[in-house]
Amino acid sequence: MAWIFDNDRPIYAQLVEQLQLQIVSGVYLPGEKLPEIKELAAIAAVNPNTMQKALIELEKRGLIRSQSLSERVVSEDEQLIRNSRQELAKRQAAHFFVEMERLGYTRGQAIEFLQDMEGKGGGGDE
Repeated sequence: MAWIFDNDRPIYAQLVEQLQLQIVSGVYLPGEKLPEIKELAAIAAVNPNTMQKALIELEKRGLIRSQSLSERVVSEDEQLIRNSRQELAKRQAAHFFVEMERLGYTRGQAIEFLQDMEGKGGGGDE
């Protein structure tokens, strides 16, 4: 199944985010070999050159490393992966607060809203 992209940002940047999310959420585990570029590109329904650009960015960030021209593995640096996960979570939280402010909520009201959701079983941990 192809990944879903929006037209507001470059595809390679969205690929970076999707792959980063897959790494921090455990789809790809530390030390695990990633599928080859052509396979990843086919899964995402993108040009292999675009996937290559995304993988190069992930290498720069240290989340993956090349073992050969065609083989890449997820970093075994679990602290780096945790930090990356936290970075993604901060972005999501910031986006949430911006959207809540657009709805007229203050930051405190938005937090109360989340707490009420959690108390009513809307937290998703059930």
